[in-house]
Amino acid sequence: MAIELTLLSRHYCHLCHDMESALAPLAEEFGAVVTVLDVDADPALEIRYDELVPLLLHGETELCHYFLDEAKTREYLAGIR
Repeated sequence: MAIELTLLSRHYCHLCHDMESALAPLAEEFGAVVTVLDVDADPALEIRYDELVPLLLHGETELCHYFLDEAKTREYLAGIR
């Protein structure tokens, strides 16, 4: 079963686009599926995560925000495989 990750993002956010691009090879390596959600499209997400975007989540677990922490994310994904 694939690992499901969520990337909270904004369309106009260059950091969000950078994290999505940096995450792609790591997601492929671990067979993860990444769902990108626009926080501005959901008022509840915007209230909860507004200043933390981009934010990478696995369920409710926050893996990193602003920039991809590749080492931490790799360690986390290896541990849940």
